[in-house]
Parts: sequence; structure tokens; C-alpha cells
Amino acid sequence: MTVTPSPWTGMLAVDDTELYVSDTGGTGRPVVYLNGAYADQSHWRRVIAELGPGFRHITYDERARGKSQRSRDYSFEAALRDLDAVLIARGVQRPLLAGWSYGGILAWHWTDRHPDRVQGSVIVDAFPVGLTGTEGHERIRKLFRRMRLFFPIAARLGLAAKMSADQHADVNIELNEIAAASGPVLQRLTRPVWFVMATGDSLGSKDGEMEQGRTVLEPLLAANPHLRISAKVASNHSKILSKDSPAVAQTIRELADLTSADL
Repeated sequence: MTVTPSPWTGMLAVDDTELYVSDTGGTGRPVVYLNGAYADQSHWRRVIAELGPGFRHITYDERARGKSQRSRDYSFEAALRDLDAVLIARGVQRPLLAGWSYGGILAWHWTDRHPDRVQGSVIVDAFPVGLTGTEGHERIRKLFRRMRLFFPIAARLGLAAKMSADQHADVNIELNEIAAASGPVLQRLTRPVWFVMATGDSLGSKDGEMEQGRTVLEPLLAANPHLRISAKVASNHSKILSKDSPAVAQTIRELADLTSADL
């Protein structure tokens, strides 16, 4: 007898923290949404509205983001453990992943490590490039230190974490290093990973760096047939989920149709 998952919202204990998780339940294809580095789950609401009740939508706030609690560990590996914990707690097997920015990089690493536990991933404006080395790290630290007085307000708006400026910078530095080293990961993926790309810059980037970085995908797309740019939209990195939610939702819908035969 198959039990239909019930809607659920609450706190999930993981390691030394608690994550705020929302699950719409139902019998639709499960989609797990992975947020930007300092964002909360609210950024996905327009995409979820576009997709409608035919899907099972699972969102959560990462450590110290949104309604989730602080932790001693904000590493990328901790973020991977959190995704694992959410999937296990909600009894989700082989979902579609949808990740924006930080969440996109998280999604392709999860897909690489656990190809048998995911149907495929939609990556929203994330790509394998980053500011690295001493110069890049210092540039990141200067940016976050300049913004330190803004963080308490931004955290209440879902635009920053409940972290210090240095902790924000540490997360960003690690992410840039991981992103820049992700070419081999993308090249060996065996599940479908589709990209929705913006055209504009993000906070802290300049002189078209974001658009230049997106070109790094081109040889990887040529080498791995599982990778595809599904859409390229007019909005910038920060606004893509709100301004171009129909394109993101359509890509999720098309990937769900493609992978339905695997269920």
C-alpha cells in the first residue's frame, strides 16, 4: 500500500543545528530546491507557483539562513549533509534538484556523488568559475567587510545569513574555490543537468565577469551530452528567480517529462 506524503513544515535537527523545512506533500514528482549562498527558501515561491500543485515541492533554509538555526559548521560538506538529512527525513527518493547559484553548485556535486539518488538537476545561473588564490580571497573579504552593517537588515529580508562578515566571506571563498575546480565534475556527470542562465552580473562582480564566466560551460557542454543550456534569460544573477520564474519552471517541467520513464 502506497502512503501519500502529507504536507509538513517544521524544524529538522542536523548535527548541531536545526533546519526549517517545508514539504507540500502529495503524489507529484518531488522537487528539492537549493538556495543561493545567503538566501532563504522564499526566493523560490514564484517558481513553485508557476509549477503548481502537480509537483511535490520541498524547500528548506540552510544553516543560519532564514528560520534555520546557527551552527559551528558552514562548510560546503555540511551543506551536502543537510541535503542528505532532508531527503532522508522526508522519505524522498530520486528527486529532481533545482539549485540557484550556491545551490546549483551543490546540486551538481550531489548529482556527481549520488547519481542513483537523483533524477536530474536544474542549475540556475551557476557555472564552474570563481575568484581564487590570495588576490581573489582578499577581494571577497573586502566586499563582505564593507557590507557588514547591512547584514542584520538583509538577513531579515532573506538576503543574508545570521553570520559575521568574516563567516559570510569564508562561505564565499570556499564556494569560489569549489566552483573553479568543478570542470571535471561536470564533465563526468551521468544524469541530466540542465542550465538556465542569466545575462547580467551579481553583487561583487564587475566588467562583465559573470558573462565571461558563463563561457566556461561551452567546452563542457560539447564534451558531455547530459549537460544542456535549456534557457538563457534577460535578467541578472540576483533577479533570475523572480523575473524569469516561468523559464526556470518550464525547464523543471521539461526535465521531469524527460526523466519520467526512469521512475
